[in-house]
Amino acid sequence: MTKINFSPRKLFKNSSKVFLMEKAIKRNEGSLGPNGEFVITTGDHTGRAANDKYVVFNELTKENVWWENNVKKMDEEVFEALENEVINSFNNADEIFSTERSIGAVSQYSLGINFVSTEAAAAFFTLYMFKPYAGEGKHNDVYNVFHAPHLKIDAKKYNLRSDTVIVTCFKKKTTLVIGTLYAGEIKKAMFSTMNYLLPDVNILPMHSGANQSSKGESSVFFGLSGTGKTTLSTDEGLFLIGDDEHGLSKNGVFNFEGGCYAKTFKLASSTEPDIYHASTQFSSYLENVKLSEDRSTIDFSDDSLTENGRSSYPLEFIKNRIESGQGKIPRNIFYLSADAFGVLPPVSLLTPQQVMSFFELGYSAKLAGTEVGIKTPEATFSACFGAPFMLRRPEVYSNLLQDLMSKYEIKVWLINTGWYGGSYGVGKRFPLSVTRSIIRKIQAGQLESAQFIKDEYFDLNVPTFIESIDSSILSPINAWSDKEAYGKTAAKLSESFKTQLGKLHESR
Repeated sequence: MTKINFSPRKLFKNSSKVFLMEKAIKRNEGSLGPNGEFVITTGDHTGRAANDKYVVFNELTKENVWWENNVKKMDEEVFEALENEVINSFNNADEIFSTERSIGAVSQYSLGINFVSTEAAAAFFTLYMFKPYAGEGKHNDVYNVFHAPHLKIDAKKYNLRSDTVIVTCFKKKTTLVIGTLYAGEIKKAMFSTMNYLLPDVNILPMHSGANQSSKGESSVFFGLSGTGKTTLSTDEGLFLIGDDEHGLSKNGVFNFEGGCYAKTFKLASSTEPDIYHASTQFSSYLENVKLSEDRSTIDFSDDSLTENGRSSYPLEFIKNRIESGQGKIPRNIFYLSADAFGVLPPVSLLTPQQVMSFFELGYSAKLAGTEVGIKTPEATFSACFGAPFMLRRPEVYSNLLQDLMSKYEIKVWLINTGWYGGSYGVGKRFPLSVTRSIIRKIQAGQLESAQFIKDEYFDLNVPTFIESIDSSILSPINAWSDKEAYGKTAAKLSESFKTQLGKLHESR
Protein backbone atom coordinates (compact mmCIF):
# COMPACT_ATOMS: atom_id res chain seq x y z
CA MET A 1 0.00 0.00 0.00
CA THR A 2 1.25 3.47 -0.91
CA LYS A 3 0.86 5.89 1.99
CA ILE A 4 -0.38 9.29 0.82
CA ASN A 5 -0.06 12.52 2.74
CA PHE A 6 -3.08 14.75 2.22
CA SER A 7 -3.12 18.53 2.61
CA PRO A 8 -6.72 19.71 3.14
CA ARG A 9 -7.46 22.76 5.24
CA LYS A 10 -8.31 20.43 8.15
CA LEU A 11 -7.67 16.71 8.60
CA PHE A 12 -9.38 14.91 11.47
CA LYS A 13 -7.74 11.55 12.16
CA ASN A 14 -9.15 8.80 14.39
CA SER A 15 -11.70 11.11 15.98
CA SER A 16 -14.19 9.81 18.54
CA LYS A 17 -17.71 8.86 17.52
CA VAL A 18 -19.21 11.75 19.51
CA PHE A 19 -16.93 14.22 17.74
CA LEU A 20 -17.81 12.73 14.35
CA MET A 21 -21.54 12.80 15.16
CA GLU A 22 -21.32 16.46 16.16
CA LYS A 23 -19.31 17.28 13.04
CA ALA A 24 -21.76 15.43 10.79
CA ILE A 25 -24.75 17.23 12.29
CA LYS A 26 -23.06 20.65 11.96
CA ARG A 27 -22.28 19.81 8.33
CA ASN A 28 -25.93 18.78 7.69
CA GLU A 29 -24.91 15.21 6.91
CA GLY A 30 -27.38 13.81 9.42
CA SER A 31 -29.53 14.53 12.45
CA LEU A 32 -30.60 13.02 15.76
CA GLY A 33 -33.50 10.64 16.31
CA PRO A 34 -35.71 10.40 19.40
CA ASN A 35 -33.18 8.43 21.46
CA GLY A 36 -30.09 10.14 20.14
CA GLU A 37 -29.74 7.85 17.14
CA PHE A 38 -27.67 9.32 14.31
CA VAL A 39 -29.97 9.42 11.26
CA ILE A 40 -28.78 9.90 7.70
CA THR A 41 -30.32 9.72 4.23
CA THR A 42 -28.26 8.76 1.19
CA GLY A 43 -30.08 10.45 -1.67
CA ASP A 44 -30.41 8.65 -4.98
CA HIS A 45 -28.38 5.65 -3.85
CA THR A 46 -30.30 3.70 -1.22
CA GLY A 47 -28.60 0.42 -2.14
CA ARG A 48 -25.49 -0.88 -3.85
CA ALA A 49 -24.63 0.29 -7.35
CA ALA A 50 -24.22 -3.28 -8.56
CA ASN A 51 -23.55 -2.29 -12.19
CA ASP A 52 -20.78 0.14 -11.29
CA LYS A 53 -18.34 -2.30 -9.69
CA TYR A 54 -14.85 -2.53 -11.18
CA VAL A 55 -11.55 -4.32 -10.56
CA VAL A 56 -8.32 -3.15 -12.12
CA PHE A 57 -7.23 -5.58 -14.82
CA ASN A 58 -3.56 -6.55 -14.50
CA GLU A 59 -1.32 -9.59 -14.05
CA LEU A 60 -2.68 -10.15 -10.51
CA THR A 61 -6.32 -10.29 -11.52
CA LYS A 62 -6.35 -11.36 -15.17
CA GLU A 63 -6.81 -15.09 -14.47
CA ASN A 64 -8.18 -14.94 -10.93
CA VAL A 65 -11.25 -12.69 -11.03
CA TRP A 66 -14.69 -14.04 -12.02
CA TRP A 67 -15.16 -11.34 -14.66
CA GLU A 68 -18.42 -12.85 -15.95
CA ASN A 69 -19.99 -12.02 -12.57
CA ASN A 70 -20.83 -8.43 -13.53
CA VAL A 71 -17.34 -7.30 -12.54
CA LYS A 72 -16.11 -4.69 -14.99
CA LYS A 73 -12.47 -4.37 -16.02
CA MET A 74 -10.65 -1.08 -15.51
CA ASP A 75 -7.29 -0.17 -17.04
CA GLU A 76 -4.52 0.81 -14.65
CA GLU A 77 -4.23 4.19 -16.34
CA VAL A 78 -7.92 4.97 -15.72
CA PHE A 79 -7.57 3.95 -12.08
CA GLU A 80 -4.54 6.22 -11.67
CA ALA A 81 -6.47 9.15 -13.14
CA LEU A 82 -9.49 8.52 -10.92
CA GLU A 83 -7.30 8.16 -7.85
CA ASN A 84 -5.66 11.49 -8.67
CA GLU A 85 -9.09 13.12 -8.96
CA VAL A 86 -10.05 11.73 -5.54
CA ILE A 87 -6.78 12.88 -3.96
CA ASN A 88 -7.18 16.35 -5.47
CA SER A 89 -10.73 16.53 -4.10
CA PHE A 90 -9.39 15.66 -0.65
CA ASN A 91 -6.65 18.26 -0.87
CA ASN A 92 -9.12 20.95 -1.96
CA ALA A 93 -11.65 20.11 0.77
CA ASP A 94 -12.19 22.25 3.83
CA GLU A 95 -12.24 19.12 5.98
CA ILE A 96 -11.51 15.44 5.52
CA PHE A 97 -11.84 12.59 7.97
CA SER A 98 -9.55 9.60 8.37
CA THR A 99 -9.81 6.45 10.48
CA GLU A 100 -7.47 3.51 10.97
CA ARG A 101 -9.48 0.31 11.32
CA SER A 102 -9.19 -3.39 10.47
CA ILE A 103 -11.21 -6.32 9.16
CA GLY A 104 -10.89 -9.91 10.40
CA ALA A 105 -10.94 -11.24 13.97
CA VAL A 106 -7.86 -13.45 13.46
CA SER A 107 -4.79 -11.24 13.26
CA GLN A 108 -2.70 -13.28 10.83
CA TYR A 109 -5.54 -13.11 8.29
CA SER A 110 -6.77 -9.58 9.06
CA LEU A 111 -6.27 -6.43 7.02
CA GLY A 112 -5.62 -2.96 8.31
CA ILE A 113 -7.82 -0.28 6.71
CA ASN A 114 -6.73 3.28 6.06
CA PHE A 115 -10.06 5.04 5.44
CA VAL A 116 -10.31 8.62 4.16
CA SER A 117 -13.51 10.53 3.34
CA THR A 118 -14.94 13.98 2.90
CA GLU A 119 -17.89 12.83 5.08
CA ALA A 120 -17.75 12.79 8.88
CA ALA A 121 -20.73 10.39 8.85
CA ALA A 122 -18.82 7.86 6.75
CA ALA A 123 -15.85 7.97 9.13
CA PHE A 124 -18.28 7.39 11.99
CA PHE A 125 -19.72 4.38 10.14
CA THR A 126 -16.26 2.78 9.94
CA LEU A 127 -15.94 2.93 13.73
CA TYR A 128 -18.85 0.49 13.93
CA MET A 129 -18.46 -1.71 10.89
CA PHE A 130 -14.74 -2.37 11.20
CA LYS A 131 -12.58 -3.47 14.11
CA PRO A 132 -9.95 -1.34 15.88
CA TYR A 133 -6.55 -1.09 14.23
CA ALA A 134 -4.06 -3.23 16.17
CA GLY A 135 -0.98 -1.27 15.17
CA GLU A 136 1.75 -1.35 12.56
CA GLY A 137 2.88 -4.87 11.72
CA LYS A 138 -0.02 -6.45 13.61
CA HIS A 139 -2.12 -7.18 10.49
CA ASN A 140 -1.42 -9.29 7.43
CA ASP A 141 -1.56 -6.20 5.19
CA VAL A 142 -3.09 -2.71 4.97
CA TYR A 143 -5.53 -1.43 2.33
CA ASN A 144 -6.69 2.11 1.50
CA VAL A 145 -10.35 3.00 1.10
CA PHE A 146 -10.81 6.47 -0.40
CA HIS A 147 -14.41 7.65 -0.17
CA ALA A 148 -15.49 10.62 -2.34
CA PRO A 149 -19.31 10.52 -2.43
CA HIS A 150 -19.79 14.02 -3.82
CA LEU A 151 -17.05 13.94 -6.44
CA LYS A 152 -18.48 14.37 -9.95
CA ILE A 153 -16.38 12.61 -12.53
CA ASP A 154 -16.77 12.70 -16.30
CA ALA A 155 -17.97 9.17 -17.06
CA LYS A 156 -17.59 9.63 -20.83
CA LYS A 157 -13.99 10.75 -20.43
CA TYR A 158 -13.12 7.48 -18.72
CA ASN A 159 -15.54 5.31 -20.74
CA LEU A 160 -17.46 4.36 -17.60
CA ARG A 161 -21.12 3.41 -17.26
CA SER A 162 -21.96 6.28 -14.88
CA ASP A 163 -20.40 8.79 -12.50
CA THR A 164 -20.68 6.27 -9.67
CA VAL A 165 -17.64 4.01 -9.35
CA ILE A 166 -16.56 1.36 -6.86
CA VAL A 167 -13.17 0.06 -7.95
CA THR A 168 -10.35 -1.92 -6.33
CA CYS A 169 -6.74 -2.14 -7.46
CA PHE A 170 -5.09 -5.12 -5.78
CA LYS A 171 -1.65 -4.03 -6.95
CA LYS A 172 -2.01 -0.67 -5.19
CA LYS A 173 -4.12 -2.17 -2.38
CA THR A 174 -6.62 0.64 -2.77
CA THR A 175 -10.38 0.93 -3.23
CA LEU A 176 -12.10 4.06 -4.52
CA VAL A 177 -15.77 4.70 -3.71
CA ILE A 178 -17.01 7.60 -5.85
CA GLY A 179 -20.44 9.17 -6.30
CA THR A 180 -22.52 7.36 -3.67
CA LEU A 181 -23.34 8.00 -0.01
CA TYR A 182 -24.73 4.50 0.60
CA ALA A 183 -22.55 3.16 3.42
CA GLY A 184 -22.99 -0.45 2.33
CA GLU A 185 -20.50 0.21 -0.49
CA ILE A 186 -17.74 0.80 2.08
CA LYS A 187 -18.59 -2.35 3.98
CA LYS A 188 -18.95 -4.61 0.93
CA ALA A 189 -15.83 -3.27 -0.78
CA MET A 190 -13.69 -4.62 2.05
CA PHE A 191 -15.72 -7.85 2.19
CA SER A 192 -15.00 -8.36 -1.51
CA THR A 193 -11.31 -7.77 -0.85
CA MET A 194 -11.27 -10.42 1.88
CA ASN A 195 -13.20 -12.80 -0.38
CA TYR A 196 -10.52 -12.40 -3.04
CA LEU A 197 -7.52 -12.85 -0.74
CA LEU A 198 -8.52 -15.54 1.77
CA PRO A 199 -8.84 -18.55 -0.57
CA ASP A 200 -5.08 -18.29 -1.14
CA VAL A 201 -4.58 -19.28 2.51
CA ASN A 202 -7.28 -22.00 2.45
CA ILE A 203 -9.92 -19.99 4.25
CA LEU A 204 -13.53 -20.01 3.05
CA PRO A 205 -14.99 -16.48 3.17
CA MET A 206 -18.73 -16.60 3.86
CA HIS A 207 -21.66 -14.24 3.36
CA SER A 208 -23.19 -15.47 6.58
CA GLY A 209 -24.20 -14.84 10.15
CA ALA A 210 -22.86 -16.97 13.00
CA ASN A 211 -23.70 -17.62 16.62
CA GLN A 212 -22.76 -19.93 19.47
CA SER A 213 -24.74 -21.84 22.08
CA SER A 214 -24.07 -21.87 25.81
CA LYS A 215 -22.33 -25.23 25.21
CA GLY A 216 -19.85 -23.58 22.84
CA GLU A 217 -21.34 -25.08 19.67
CA SER A 218 -21.27 -22.81 16.61
CA SER A 219 -23.85 -22.37 13.86
CA VAL A 220 -23.46 -20.58 10.53
CA PHE A 221 -26.30 -18.93 8.55
CA PHE A 222 -25.75 -18.42 4.81
CA GLY A 223 -28.24 -16.24 2.94
CA LEU A 224 -28.85 -13.40 0.54
CA SER A 225 -29.97 -10.01 1.79
CA GLY A 226 -33.43 -10.20 3.32
CA THR A 227 -33.47 -13.95 3.96
CA GLY A 228 -32.82 -13.62 7.69
CA LYS A 229 -29.06 -13.86 8.39
CA THR A 230 -28.98 -11.04 10.92
CA THR A 231 -32.37 -11.88 12.45
CA LEU A 232 -31.70 -15.59 12.94
CA SER A 233 -28.08 -15.30 14.08
CA THR A 234 -29.10 -12.66 16.64
CA ASP A 235 -31.33 -14.79 18.85
CA GLU A 236 -32.14 -14.71 22.54
CA GLY A 237 -30.29 -17.35 24.53
CA LEU A 238 -27.50 -17.58 21.95
CA PHE A 239 -24.27 -15.64 21.61
CA LEU A 240 -23.67 -13.62 18.45
CA ILE A 241 -20.35 -14.08 16.67
CA GLY A 242 -21.35 -11.81 13.79
CA ASP A 243 -24.27 -11.11 11.48
CA ASP A 244 -22.94 -10.99 7.91
CA GLU A 245 -19.29 -11.74 7.07
CA HIS A 246 -17.11 -14.61 8.33
CA GLY A 247 -14.20 -16.87 7.48
CA LEU A 248 -14.09 -20.63 8.04
CA SER A 249 -10.96 -22.74 8.32
CA LYS A 250 -9.75 -25.86 10.14
CA ASN A 251 -9.47 -23.68 13.24
CA GLY A 252 -13.13 -22.66 13.19
CA VAL A 253 -15.23 -19.65 12.26
CA PHE A 254 -14.22 -16.01 12.73
CA ASN A 255 -16.03 -12.73 12.19
CA PHE A 256 -14.68 -10.09 9.83
CA GLU A 257 -16.48 -7.07 11.26
CA GLY A 258 -16.76 -4.98 14.39
CA GLY A 259 -20.47 -4.32 14.08
CA CYS A 260 -23.73 -5.11 12.33
CA TYR A 261 -25.59 -3.60 9.37
CA ALA A 262 -29.16 -4.79 9.81
CA LYS A 263 -32.18 -4.21 7.59
CA THR A 264 -34.80 -2.21 9.49
CA PHE A 265 -37.97 -2.57 7.39
CA LYS A 266 -40.71 -3.74 9.78
CA LEU A 267 -38.21 -3.97 12.65
CA ALA A 268 -40.11 -4.44 15.93
CA SER A 269 -39.18 -5.07 19.55
CA SER A 270 -41.68 -7.93 19.73
CA THR A 271 -40.02 -10.00 16.98
CA GLU A 272 -36.37 -8.86 17.03
CA PRO A 273 -35.75 -7.44 20.50
CA ASP A 274 -31.94 -7.45 20.43
CA ILE A 275 -31.70 -5.76 17.04
CA TYR A 276 -34.44 -3.28 17.92
CA HIS A 277 -32.69 -2.34 21.17
CA ALA A 278 -29.33 -1.98 19.43
CA SER A 279 -30.91 0.21 16.73
CA THR A 280 -32.74 2.60 19.04
CA GLN A 281 -30.18 3.88 21.49
CA PHE A 282 -27.81 6.82 21.60
CA SER A 283 -25.40 6.81 18.64
CA SER A 284 -27.02 3.97 16.69
CA TYR A 285 -26.39 4.72 13.01
CA LEU A 286 -29.67 4.71 11.06
CA GLU A 287 -29.66 4.98 7.28
CA ASN A 288 -32.76 5.84 5.22
CA VAL A 289 -35.33 5.32 7.97
CA LYS A 290 -38.36 7.58 8.39
CA LEU A 291 -38.80 9.87 11.38
CA SER A 292 -42.07 11.52 12.35
CA GLU A 293 -42.31 15.26 11.66
CA ASP A 294 -41.58 16.15 15.28
CA ARG A 295 -38.75 13.55 15.32
CA SER A 296 -40.28 11.86 18.36
CA THR A 297 -40.71 8.42 16.75
CA ILE A 298 -39.15 6.18 14.11
CA ASP A 299 -41.48 4.39 11.73
CA PHE A 300 -39.64 1.26 10.65
CA SER A 301 -42.66 0.21 8.59
CA ASP A 302 -42.45 3.29 6.37
CA ASP A 303 -40.68 2.39 3.13
CA SER A 304 -41.21 5.73 1.37
CA LEU A 305 -37.43 6.31 1.30
CA THR A 306 -36.60 2.68 0.58
CA GLU A 307 -37.40 -0.80 1.80
CA ASN A 308 -33.64 -1.13 2.32
CA GLY A 309 -33.43 0.99 5.48
CA ARG A 310 -30.42 0.04 7.60
CA SER A 311 -29.13 0.17 11.14
CA SER A 312 -25.45 -0.01 12.02
CA TYR A 313 -24.26 -0.59 15.56
CA PRO A 314 -21.19 -2.06 17.25
CA LEU A 315 -21.29 -5.63 18.52
CA GLU A 316 -21.07 -4.14 22.03
CA PHE A 317 -24.71 -3.08 21.63
CA ILE A 318 -25.66 -6.79 21.64
CA LYS A 319 -25.59 -8.14 25.19
CA ASN A 320 -25.08 -11.80 24.29
CA ARG A 321 -22.05 -11.88 22.02
CA ILE A 322 -18.70 -13.62 21.62
CA GLU A 323 -16.18 -10.87 22.29
CA SER A 324 -13.35 -12.64 20.47
CA GLY A 325 -15.45 -12.91 17.30
CA GLN A 326 -14.35 -16.54 16.97
CA GLY A 327 -16.04 -19.92 17.32
CA LYS A 328 -15.40 -23.61 16.75
CA ILE A 329 -16.05 -25.53 13.53
CA PRO A 330 -19.84 -25.25 13.18
CA ARG A 331 -22.01 -28.16 14.21
CA ASN A 332 -24.79 -26.92 11.94
CA ILE A 333 -24.86 -24.79 8.81
CA PHE A 334 -28.15 -23.27 7.66
CA TYR A 335 -28.83 -22.23 4.06
CA LEU A 336 -31.57 -19.56 4.17
CA SER A 337 -33.83 -19.24 1.12
CA ALA A 338 -36.89 -16.99 0.98
CA ASP A 339 -38.88 -19.14 -1.44
CA ALA A 340 -41.68 -16.92 -2.76
CA PHE A 341 -43.14 -19.84 -4.75
CA GLY A 342 -44.12 -21.64 -1.54
CA VAL A 343 -42.87 -25.07 -2.63
CA LEU A 344 -39.76 -25.64 -0.52
CA PRO A 345 -40.24 -27.23 2.92
CA PRO A 346 -39.57 -25.09 6.00
CA VAL A 347 -36.62 -27.35 6.84
CA SER A 348 -34.76 -30.20 5.16
CA LEU A 349 -31.49 -32.01 5.83
CA LEU A 350 -29.15 -31.91 2.84
CA THR A 351 -27.06 -34.76 1.51
CA PRO A 352 -23.36 -34.05 0.74
CA GLN A 353 -24.19 -33.60 -2.96
CA GLN A 354 -27.10 -31.28 -2.16
CA VAL A 355 -24.83 -29.27 0.15
CA MET A 356 -22.65 -28.42 -2.83
CA SER A 357 -25.51 -27.94 -5.30
CA PHE A 358 -27.47 -25.52 -3.12
CA PHE A 359 -24.26 -23.65 -2.21
CA GLU A 360 -23.55 -23.09 -5.89
CA LEU A 361 -27.18 -22.17 -6.58
CA GLY A 362 -27.58 -19.67 -3.72
CA TYR A 363 -31.32 -19.69 -4.38
CA SER A 364 -33.86 -17.16 -3.15
CA ALA A 365 -36.67 -15.27 -4.92
CA LYS A 366 -37.39 -11.73 -6.00
CA LEU A 367 -40.86 -10.52 -5.12
CA ALA A 368 -43.37 -8.60 -7.20
CA GLY A 369 -42.83 -4.89 -6.68
CA THR A 370 -39.25 -5.08 -5.43
CA GLU A 371 -37.83 -4.25 -8.87
CA VAL A 372 -39.27 -2.49 -11.87
CA GLY A 373 -40.97 -4.97 -14.19
CA ILE A 374 -41.37 -7.84 -11.74
CA LYS A 375 -45.06 -8.81 -11.69
CA THR A 376 -44.78 -12.30 -10.21
CA PRO A 377 -42.09 -13.97 -8.06
CA GLU A 378 -38.86 -14.74 -9.89
CA ALA A 379 -36.16 -17.23 -8.93
CA THR A 380 -32.83 -15.55 -8.29
CA PHE A 381 -29.50 -17.31 -8.00
CA SER A 382 -26.41 -15.94 -6.30
CA ALA A 383 -23.58 -18.45 -6.15
CA CYS A 384 -22.18 -19.05 -2.66
CA PHE A 385 -25.11 -16.99 -1.30
CA GLY A 386 -23.19 -13.81 -2.12
CA ALA A 387 -22.09 -13.73 -5.76
CA PRO A 388 -21.84 -9.90 -6.01
CA PHE A 389 -19.08 -9.97 -3.39
CA MET A 390 -17.31 -13.16 -4.50
CA LEU A 391 -14.56 -12.03 -6.84
CA ARG A 392 -13.32 -15.53 -7.62
CA ARG A 393 -15.18 -18.22 -9.52
CA PRO A 394 -17.74 -20.28 -7.55
CA GLU A 395 -15.69 -23.49 -7.70
CA VAL A 396 -12.88 -21.79 -5.74
CA TYR A 397 -15.25 -21.37 -2.79
CA SER A 398 -17.18 -24.62 -3.26
CA ASN A 399 -13.92 -26.61 -3.29
CA LEU A 400 -12.97 -25.04 0.05
CA LEU A 401 -16.38 -25.91 1.48
CA GLN A 402 -16.22 -29.46 0.15
CA ASP A 403 -12.82 -29.96 1.76
CA LEU A 404 -14.14 -28.79 5.13
CA MET A 405 -17.27 -30.94 4.83
CA SER A 406 -15.16 -34.03 4.14
CA LYS A 407 -13.08 -33.52 7.29
CA TYR A 408 -15.68 -32.51 9.85
CA GLU A 409 -19.11 -33.73 10.90
CA ILE A 410 -21.21 -30.74 9.90
CA LYS A 411 -24.92 -31.01 9.20
CA VAL A 412 -26.30 -28.64 6.58
CA TRP A 413 -29.98 -27.68 6.61
CA LEU A 414 -32.00 -25.84 3.97
CA ILE A 415 -34.38 -23.41 5.69
CA ASN A 416 -37.24 -21.79 3.78
CA THR A 417 -37.88 -18.37 5.34
CA GLY A 418 -40.39 -17.60 2.59
CA TRP A 419 -43.90 -18.83 1.82
CA TYR A 420 -46.08 -21.91 2.28
CA GLY A 421 -49.58 -22.92 1.17
CA GLY A 422 -49.22 -21.03 -2.12
CA SER A 423 -46.97 -18.57 -3.88
CA TYR A 424 -46.50 -15.00 -2.77
CA GLY A 425 -49.89 -13.25 -2.86
CA VAL A 426 -51.79 -16.49 -2.17
CA GLY A 427 -49.88 -18.33 0.53
CA LYS A 428 -48.54 -17.08 3.84
CA ARG A 429 -45.00 -16.35 4.95
CA PHE A 430 -43.57 -18.67 7.59
CA PRO A 431 -43.84 -16.82 10.91
CA LEU A 432 -40.47 -15.86 12.35
CA SER A 433 -41.45 -17.69 15.53
CA VAL A 434 -41.83 -20.97 13.58
CA THR A 435 -38.46 -20.59 11.83
CA ARG A 436 -36.74 -19.68 15.09
CA SER A 437 -38.31 -22.67 16.84
CA ILE A 438 -37.13 -25.09 14.15
CA ILE A 439 -33.57 -23.74 14.24
CA ARG A 440 -33.44 -23.77 18.04
CA LYS A 441 -34.52 -27.41 18.08
CA ILE A 442 -31.83 -28.32 15.55
CA GLN A 443 -29.21 -26.50 17.60
CA ALA A 444 -30.39 -28.33 20.72
CA GLY A 445 -30.00 -31.68 18.92
CA GLN A 446 -33.72 -32.48 18.98
CA LEU A 447 -33.76 -33.57 15.32
CA GLU A 448 -30.88 -36.02 15.71
CA SER A 449 -33.28 -38.98 15.80
CA ALA A 450 -35.99 -37.52 13.55
CA GLN A 451 -37.55 -39.55 10.77
CA PHE A 452 -37.38 -38.11 7.25
CA ILE A 453 -39.27 -38.58 4.01
CA LYS A 454 -38.13 -37.68 0.49
CA ASP A 455 -39.68 -34.65 -1.18
CA GLU A 456 -41.04 -35.65 -4.60
CA TYR A 457 -39.75 -32.72 -6.66
CA PHE A 458 -36.47 -31.72 -4.99
CA ASP A 459 -35.40 -35.04 -3.43
CA LEU A 460 -35.01 -33.27 -0.09
CA ASN A 461 -35.01 -35.08 3.27
CA VAL A 462 -37.94 -33.57 5.17
CA PRO A 463 -38.63 -34.39 8.85
CA THR A 464 -42.04 -35.97 9.42
CA PHE A 465 -42.47 -34.52 12.91
CA ILE A 466 -41.03 -31.64 14.93
CA GLU A 467 -42.38 -31.06 18.41
CA SER A 468 -44.69 -28.01 18.68
CA ILE A 469 -44.57 -27.42 14.89
CA ASP A 470 -47.76 -28.00 12.85
CA SER A 471 -46.95 -31.14 10.84
CA SER A 472 -49.19 -30.00 7.98
CA ILE A 473 -46.62 -27.36 6.95
CA LEU A 474 -43.57 -29.67 7.04
CA SER A 475 -44.41 -31.21 3.66
CA PRO A 476 -45.20 -28.32 1.31
CA ILE A 477 -47.83 -30.13 -0.77
CA ASN A 478 -49.95 -30.70 2.34
CA ALA A 479 -50.16 -26.94 2.93
CA TRP A 480 -51.53 -26.25 -0.57
CA SER A 481 -55.25 -26.58 -1.18
CA ASP A 482 -54.66 -26.80 -4.96
CA LYS A 483 -52.40 -29.87 -5.28
CA GLU A 484 -52.22 -29.61 -9.07
CA ALA A 485 -51.01 -26.01 -8.88
CA TYR A 486 -48.41 -27.06 -6.33
CA GLY A 487 -47.10 -29.77 -8.64
CA LYS A 488 -46.74 -27.42 -11.60
CA THR A 489 -45.04 -24.74 -9.50
CA ALA A 490 -42.64 -27.18 -7.83
CA ALA A 491 -41.73 -28.82 -11.15
CA LYS A 492 -40.99 -25.44 -12.72
CA LEU A 493 -38.72 -24.36 -9.86
CA SER A 494 -36.95 -27.73 -9.82
CA GLU A 495 -36.26 -27.40 -13.54
CA SER A 496 -34.84 -23.89 -13.03
CA PHE A 497 -32.42 -25.36 -10.45
CA LYS A 498 -31.17 -27.90 -12.99
CA THR A 499 -30.81 -25.24 -15.68
CA GLN A 500 -28.82 -22.93 -13.42
CA LEU A 501 -26.48 -25.69 -12.26
CA GLY A 502 -25.95 -26.64 -15.90
CA LYS A 503 -24.94 -23.08 -16.74
CA LEU A 504 -22.46 -22.95 -13.86
CA HIS A 505 -20.86 -26.24 -14.84
CA GLU A 506 -20.64 -25.26 -18.52
CA SER A 507 -18.78 -22.06 -17.63
CA ARG A 508 -15.96 -23.92 -15.89
